[in-house]
Amino acid sequence: MMQVSIRLFGLLLAVCLSVAVHAQTFRVNDIRVEGLQRVSAGTVFSALPIRVGDTLTSVDLQNATRELFKVGLFTDVSIGRDGDVLVLMVSERPAINEITLEGNKVIKTEQLMESLTDNGLSEGQIYQSATLNGISQALEREYIGQGRYGASVDIEVEDLPRNQVKVLITIDEGETARIKKINVVGNEAFDNDTLLDLFELQTTGWFSWITGDDKYNREKLTGDIERVESYYLDRGYLGFNLDSTQVSLSPDKSQVFITLNVIEGDVYKVSEIDLAGDPAIAEQYIRRLILLREGQTFSQTLMTTTSEYITNRLGNEGYTFAEVEGIPERNEEDKTVKVTFFIDPKKRAYVRRINFRGNTSTKDNVLRREMRQMEGGSASTAQIEHSKVRLERLGYFKEVNVDTVEVPGVADQVDVDFAVEEQPSGSMGLQVGYAQYSGLLLSGNIQQNNWFGTGKQVGISASHSQYQTAYSFNYNDPYFTPDGVSRGFDVFYQSSDYGQINVAGYSTDVFGGNVSFGYPISDVERLNFSVGFRNLTVKPSQYSVREILRTPLYGENAEYITQTDYLELREQMALGALGLGNDFPVSDYETYPVPSDEDDVNRIKGEPGFLDVHGTEFHDFVTNIAWAKSTLNRGILATRGASQRLGVEMALPGGDLEYYKITYDAQMFQPLTRSLTLRLRTSLGYADSYGKTEELPFFEHYYAGGFGSVRGFERNSLGPRATPPEAQFTQATIWDDINGDGIIGDGETGQRVNVLCEDPSLGGFSSATTCRQGELMTGLQSVVTDQSNSFGGNFLVETSIELLFPLPFIEDQRSFQTAFFIDAGNVFDTNCSSTQYNCYDFALDRISSAAGVGLTWISSFGPLTFSLSKPLHKNEFDREESFQFSMGRTF
Repeated sequence: MMQVSIRLFGLLLAVCLSVAVHAQTFRVNDIRVEGLQRVSAGTVFSALPIRVGDTLTSVDLQNATRELFKVGLFTDVSIGRDGDVLVLMVSERPAINEITLEGNKVIKTEQLMESLTDNGLSEGQIYQSATLNGISQALEREYIGQGRYGASVDIEVEDLPRNQVKVLITIDEGETARIKKINVVGNEAFDNDTLLDLFELQTTGWFSWITGDDKYNREKLTGDIERVESYYLDRGYLGFNLDSTQVSLSPDKSQVFITLNVIEGDVYKVSEIDLAGDPAIAEQYIRRLILLREGQTFSQTLMTTTSEYITNRLGNEGYTFAEVEGIPERNEEDKTVKVTFFIDPKKRAYVRRINFRGNTSTKDNVLRREMRQMEGGSASTAQIEHSKVRLERLGYFKEVNVDTVEVPGVADQVDVDFAVEEQPSGSMGLQVGYAQYSGLLLSGNIQQNNWFGTGKQVGISASHSQYQTAYSFNYNDPYFTPDGVSRGFDVFYQSSDYGQINVAGYSTDVFGGNVSFGYPISDVERLNFSVGFRNLTVKPSQYSVREILRTPLYGENAEYITQTDYLELREQMALGALGLGNDFPVSDYETYPVPSDEDDVNRIKGEPGFLDVHGTEFHDFVTNIAWAKSTLNRGILATRGASQRLGVEMALPGGDLEYYKITYDAQMFQPLTRSLTLRLRTSLGYADSYGKTEELPFFEHYYAGGFGSVRGFERNSLGPRATPPEAQFTQATIWDDINGDGIIGDGETGQRVNVLCEDPSLGGFSSATTCRQGELMTGLQSVVTDQSNSFGGNFLVETSIELLFPLPFIEDQRSFQTAFFIDAGNVFDTNCSSTQYNCYDFALDRISSAAGVGLTWISSFGPLTFSLSKPLHKNEFDREESFQFSMGRTF
């Protein structure tokens, strides 16, 4: 009976359990999602592990809930059923509509936004409060990296309509911690001062407020540690190790203390140098490139530089992807090191294609014709680099980068990709200046060195300034022939009043034209030739100096008496003043006519000026021959290389004038450090006449002073001065003392005559009168011109030393060039006249010099150039100008 009961109970229990399970499962005929606002239904269905037609259990529902939560888009998920329809009810997380940063000044908003994005916070993303702590820490780490340990970040979340939020991040940047002490522990071979000189970071000094070198920066410290390590490795300390680095803060987080613990180890010498792998070229050529020598102290720099040299040598042979690694093997017993250079040349590569990008204005063929690496040829590292340099020298591009890329699927072919960043190559020049001697100076011109991207040079000038009006047109095709022969021409008209720019007073009108050709001697040398015609008219002013035009000017009926008669006449007049009312002279004095210019005895008027001898209008054929060589790395604002130019200009026989000018210009850039470059510049010139022209035309003189010459002095103010113009010195020969007062008054004198100087020692004239034996006496002009007006000379000497340095606080230095400079130079003359001022043959003690700082900026307005300087040595007539500038406008 008991057994039957037990069996009956088990059967009833099984039936109940079966009914319960049946109650927890159902077949899904449809799925409905409720609560979606921005999230698409497809996103939900792709994450849901349930499909229509599935028979579900409670376990299936629990798994589905977990999977939907994993998506991270919902704050709440619940699942129900409506008959045979599965209903999903979700509550979406809010989306970030806007992120606002406030208080940041040191670190740009763009940089902080990148950090936020990297940490999962950006506009449009789903907001999760759990990420805020990580965001705060990430931003604080950005500021700690800048040495701002007191920085704090406060985050507020503001609810917006349609389930969106605005995240407001307020930053207190705090102050940068200053470095109080840097200490190196464990160093014995080198003292602290030697090692700390390697550091970019420094303790607070006099100029730290400008340089900021006392502000702690984690990246800079890493670089300093690497420099210390390299310093030891370059001196044989192969066992050098940085044991630890400690950076500690003062309690107020305003000061940083840095301690480096180093283990120097021993000095190792090179015992053997070996080659391994496949050198690909003869070992003897590889050996010549090795800088390390057996027996010398090991140097990591020499080892890595040797690897680079071998890599470049293999690259020149077409092994573009060659790898060379220097491997030092230490021998601890005798403290020596064996250096093995492992060479893997890989396959020889050929250039499939040369590509250009970034040249939005310049045509491809202009870049392609500068290539020295040819398509289809063996890839050469040297030729590729040389092609890059040639592009930089054009002056069209701010930056040129080159990359060698393997061709996919081909083991022995590469593409060479040049990326250029264009800069303005056309300019609308506007020079603006002010000086006490000339007032406001304005001039303009248009010059396009890359005409419509063709590489041709076209210039149109229609300028006007206080001293000059000029019109010109020039054209030059640097590739008139495919092999680089250039051809150009120019026509011009120019009217100049040189008296306005500190040059002895005269003006000129000149027009003419030239045809020029240039021939490439090599990739860095050219020979240029030009020939042209010039019509030049010189217009002397009423105050022209005596070297230009003899003064004073005498009328047709001018007469003179001798100095002896003049002295006697003065004596009688003096006696006559004692006897009031008398008429003088008592006796007659013989007068002589002043001869005309054609008369043989015109020497009594003094030495003739250039225009007296040669006239005022000249027709000349002028030729120029110039040799130029340039290895500069850039066409504008160069920092490496050198350039030279030797030119000869000659007025050919057959024209009205015959003269020649030889000019030499050179400059060299020598990098001293990563940021400092030494520039040396010189300009030399010599000119003279030949043939029928007895002296060099004064309008072909050299001048010095100002921009491009010797800064710190006014434009053209250095060198010889001309003899000031003179007026007639006359004496009355008749005195009728009408009123009897014994004083020569108006209307009481008769004919006035000039006086011939017989002997200056006889006297009888004032200091304002000039008496040259055998010439008519002269006096000062009623309006005396400035004796400092320059006249120039035939011998030019200029030199300059500049230390180029980066401009502080400017990230992109490519458009700037700043320099400390010392300029020196002057103009001399080998044929000074006896009456000229400040005229000397070459003498070192007559070299004028100045020192200062200059800045050139290639701006969107064109080149802007400034200088501030102070003379170091000046001559008597030199005129200072401390601040100088010029500016232009570019299109």
